[in-house]
Amino acid sequence: MIPFSPPRIDQKIIDEVIDTLKSGWITTGPKTKLFEKRLSEFNGAPYTLCINSATSGLELMLRWYGVGAGDEVILPAYTYSATANVVIHCGAKPVFVDVGDDFNINPEQVRKAVNSRTKVIMPVDFGGYPCDYDAIFAIVNDGQVKNLFQAGTPEQKMLGRILVLSDAAHSLGATYRGKRTGSIADCSVFSFHAVKNLTTAEGGAVSLNLPVPFNNESLYKMFCVRILHGQDKDALAKTQRGNWRYDIVEAGYKMNMTDILASIGLVELDRYAADTLVKRKWICEQYDAAFKDKPWAVLPVMDSATTHSCRHLYPLRIRDAAEAQRDDILQRIFNRDVSVNVHFIPIPMMSFYKSLGYDIGHYPNTYKLYASEISLPVFYDLTEAQIHTVTSAVIQSVEEVMAS
Repeated sequence: MIPFSPPRIDQKIIDEVIDTLKSGWITTGPKTKLFEKRLSEFNGAPYTLCINSATSGLELMLRWYGVGAGDEVILPAYTYSATANVVIHCGAKPVFVDVGDDFNINPEQVRKAVNSRTKVIMPVDFGGYPCDYDAIFAIVNDGQVKNLFQAGTPEQKMLGRILVLSDAAHSLGATYRGKRTGSIADCSVFSFHAVKNLTTAEGGAVSLNLPVPFNNESLYKMFCVRILHGQDKDALAKTQRGNWRYDIVEAGYKMNMTDILASIGLVELDRYAADTLVKRKWICEQYDAAFKDKPWAVLPVMDSATTHSCRHLYPLRIRDAAEAQRDDILQRIFNRDVSVNVHFIPIPMMSFYKSLGYDIGHYPNTYKLYASEISLPVFYDLTEAQIHTVTSAVIQSVEEVMAS
């Protein structure tokens, strides 16, 4: 069975983890701090905070910005549940909008959804393809929209507009107008979950890119305290002789990354641009070549004049397929020993969100894309022979179903 997205665990990873274990420092320490520094250098962001998950990072930033009861956060209907769940946890209201044919949030729909309760827009870089950030920032900087904005916290007054908080869980290494994600939005949150194209097993990072008068260095230091129970000294600082005494300066959270996880990330990041992304691009190009002449195949957008994907996913669409047909195709591909997936079941289709009154019927393009989408395997160790097996399984399965 060809798997969908296994992590790349080779001797370099194993050696680095063993080095960490032997160092005696396995929680947040020197390797986590080095990983943060390297991520900032890679992305071009002023400061980067490593955390235990992207979900934690999104909630951390929403709470920092003072999002709470009575507030609204605009996000795409086509995303994973974590993007919306954090809004619920903060007591605010998720406002879903439809997406464009590139699977990303539709700026026109965002503009229609903005009102005086809007505090944050959370675009999602679907599959590693960045959103149209120029269009999103044009909205939040528009004079009429700024006049609508009602600042309720010091942070909101400092920014003076809607916060652009990017869910960049898929898009490490992708670029928009020559800038890597992490240096585009006000804040960007990455995921390093096991299935991501750069993994630390579990984990994530927040890139801080806030404009003046914010001081990103000061914010980074404050967040280091906030993600460790509000303790004013981490374990590394307390190892200094006689430096045992600490204080709790706020009721913080437990969101820190460990050095074991960071050690995996350091190896992955060191070879990411020159190796990992090159291989992922090659795999997607093989898929393009196999499907480009098939009338039923809608190939995913990977590159444009302004935007370049990091190819986290290969979301193939089956033209004019109904959801039941797509599901039949999926099963036939599985029966041919190839693992595939669907990204994602839209949030308004989930029981919890349906119980709150959300209806997928309000997001027709989201449903259209979901009903016809199949995510194909993209992982570093995928071989040319396996790619042939995948494409043959897809072609045979689609043509069996669409001909019936």
